[in-house]
Amino acid sequence: MHIALFGATGHIGHAILAEALARGHDVTAIVRDPGRLDTRHDKLHVVTGDVADPQTWLAAVRGSDAVVASLSARRDGNPDSLPGNARILLDQLSAAGVPRLVWVGGAGSLETAPGVRVLDDPNFPAAWKLEAEAQGRALETFRASASPLAWTYISPAALIEDGERTGHYRIGGDQLLADASGVSRISVADYAAALLDRVEKGDATRRRITVAY
Repeated sequence: MHIALFGATGHIGHAILAEALARGHDVTAIVRDPGRLDTRHDKLHVVTGDVADPQTWLAAVRGSDAVVASLSARRDGNPDSLPGNARILLDQLSAAGVPRLVWVGGAGSLETAPGVRVLDDPNFPAAWKLEAEAQGRALETFRASASPLAWTYISPAALIEDGERTGHYRIGGDQLLADASGVSRISVADYAAALLDRVEKGDATRRRITVAY
């Protein structure tokens, strides 16, 4: 497959890039700073671009089987950038003939009880709240869109951290998933594997899912 990836220099984005290349996919990484990537892989093509400026990347994504977006409002310092960039991708990718978009979402909008979100917990870390709220607005943007694009919004577990790639995970919907001990977690490597599985299988379209152990 030919996959275009936004955010390949970020922590999760870099894991997605490594997983996609390990599976033999051709990847076009659209980044603002190409110097942060090792460009020696023969299946990696690097394009200088900014998701907020479609003219810098539209030509590069045409013909892609899927686009993956791993974006962060913290990097931009602007929480409105996430829903704004979601709108840009929904509009522009459809017009460019790209059939599929997979979005690296947040866990804050997952429910711990009916109508109660993870980020509604008074103990939710203040440092992550703006990002979580922005990701929630991005999800609302996807759900409200009339774009024919086959999108998938993938929320991680409450805790996503470095760790081994086991290839095992569970898939849920809008509710937070936890293990038998009540811990909600997944490794970055297994999150990347779950995301690429969705890209390859073409499933879970036009909805939010979550992955966790």
